[in-house]
Amino acid sequence: MPIWRLRDFRDDDLDAAIQIWDRDRPPDAALPVFPVSEVMAMARTGAPAVVAVVGDTLVGMAVAQDQGERAWITLVALDARWRQHGVGSALIAELERRLRVRGVRRIGALLAPGAAGSEALEESGYRARSGLTLYEKVEHLGASDAGLLAELGGRVLPQGLWDSLAGMTREKGAIERRIVLPLAEPALADRYGVTPPKSVILFGPPGTGKTSFAKAVASRLEWPFVELFPSRLAEDAPGGLATSLREAFADLAELETVLLFIDEVEEIAGVRSGRAVDPGHGVTNELLKLIPGFRDHDGRLLICATNSVRSLDPAFLRPGRFDYVMPVGPPDPAARSAIWRRYLGPTAGSVEMSRLVEASEMFTPADIESAAFKGSHAAFEREVVERQDVPATTEDYLVAVADTRPTLTDQAIREFREDIERYERR
Repeated sequence: MPIWRLRDFRDDDLDAAIQIWDRDRPPDAALPVFPVSEVMAMARTGAPAVVAVVGDTLVGMAVAQDQGERAWITLVALDARWRQHGVGSALIAELERRLRVRGVRRIGALLAPGAAGSEALEESGYRARSGLTLYEKVEHLGASDAGLLAELGGRVLPQGLWDSLAGMTREKGAIERRIVLPLAEPALADRYGVTPPKSVILFGPPGTGKTSFAKAVASRLEWPFVELFPSRLAEDAPGGLATSLREAFADLAELETVLLFIDEVEEIAGVRSGRAVDPGHGVTNELLKLIPGFRDHDGRLLICATNSVRSLDPAFLRPGRFDYVMPVGPPDPAARSAIWRRYLGPTAGSVEMSRLVEASEMFTPADIESAAFKGSHAAFEREVVERQDVPATTEDYLVAVADTRPTLTDQAIREFREDIERYERR
């Protein structure tokens, strides 16, 4: 067996150390208390860190974090071939020596049961303490994340957007059950064998609220919200749209949690022609390659929205890439009533709601919002110009409805119902 030796951690050890850490973790192991990204950042900024090497090959690593007289061992990772050879104990002993020089007198380690390093710690004189429970609260946006989020044009949305969604009860219930609850209650979901979704497609006619639902989910989860605009990526893409897309996903990977929203995704995931010269071919291929990597990490959700699900490439719609393909359709009468009430506010009690609901049959939520604004503004102008203190009336809103071109058509509704039969997956 070759001879191993210890030395200081160097920046060029980073990739090899992460690979050992990945291989060292059993597939069903609990998440470590100190994430590997955090540990490696400690090592690169001067925390006590030592590696074991055989020749030029890294076979083990240990890192600690000192806090005055108290220190924590944050990582002990070993190549499986070098277990039972004293490497782990030697790494811990070297860490202890360095910590003593810094004045540390009490050293602890927080490890999941059976984690790498447990046996080496016990052999080095450490004793497990039972009856303790780790309590932890994770803020979704750290100081370093805030700057990156701003660069990406993202933001943390105000709380309460989910509760403010009016109407659309059917869609809201489905999105809450399938998307929100497994992500909001991950421990409970795990107990029942439910895997939280990582990527979802919302489809339906324009103006039905797909963007509003995406923002409401981010607000409910208290996750940062980032929207990628395909048209803007194309404008800012000196290396091509595919390169710009790849760079954006690389930046997003630095965030601890994020809800990524891509509206009108058909612009970058349309049906490929099969010709290599097709400029959209490479962009769609790139997005298909990026989605699996995005799905590999917890704390991330991709929501893509489209007005034309039938124009998406079939490979893009496969179950392995998207957990759900969910319709967001036109509001029914009950939903239209709720949407009108939301936008009319106190005025809602003084109008004939049934007439407004009937008149706006082909309206989307966005259409209703527009008509409600026009009707209220008509009453405002009457007060300002004619000095008539008369609240907005049913007739004001009916005139506004007649002046608003509905988004929906019979053909759009027919195609939407066909798309539900063919594409819905929830």
